[in-house]
Amino acid sequence: MKKNNIRHTAVLGLLTAVGLIIFTIEGLLPPLTPIPGIKLGLANIVTLYALYALSPRDAAAVSILRILLAAIFAGQAVSLWYSLAGGIFCLISMTAAKKLFSEEYMEFTSIVGALFHNMGQLLAAVLLLENTAILLYFPFLALGGVVCGLFTGIGCKITYKRLKNVLSQ
Repeated sequence: MKKNNIRHTAVLGLLTAVGLIIFTIEGLLPPLTPIPGIKLGLANIVTLYALYALSPRDAAAVSILRILLAAIFAGQAVSLWYSLAGGIFCLISMTAAKKLFSEEYMEFTSIVGALFHNMGQLLAAVLLLENTAILLYFPFLALGGVVCGLFTGIGCKITYKRLKNVLSQ
C-alpha cells in the first residue's frame, strides 16, 4: 500500500470523525425554531469540504459513513432511512451544483444541498408513512434549508480557505 493511500484513508477517517462529532454536538443544542426538523446541519460542512477539497466519491464515503455511524451510536434505526435519503439527495445535488459554483460560491452549493436534503427526507417520510400530506411541510423546511444552508456554506468556505493547503502537502 502506498503512503498516499494511507494518508488519503486517514484524511477520510478524520473527516468522518469530525462530521460525527459535529453531528453529536449539534444534537445536544436546543431546537433553532419551534418548527420540528429544522437543524443547522453543521456536519454538512465536512461533506461540502470533502466535495470541494477531495472528490464526490470521497464526500459520499464520508457522508454515508457518518450517517451510518450516527444511526448506530444513537440507536435509532428509523432515523437511518430519513438521514440516508436526505444525505443521498444532498450529495447528488451538491455534486451537480459544484459544477455551477466555484469554491468562491460554495454557499450556493450548500443551499442546494440543504433543499434537496429536505426533499429526500420528505420523500422517505411519504414512502414510510404512506401519507402525501407530509409534503405540505416542505415550504417551512425549504425556508429553514435556505437559511441553514447559507450558514453552513459560509462555515465551509471559511474552513476551506484555512485548510486549503493542508491536504495538498
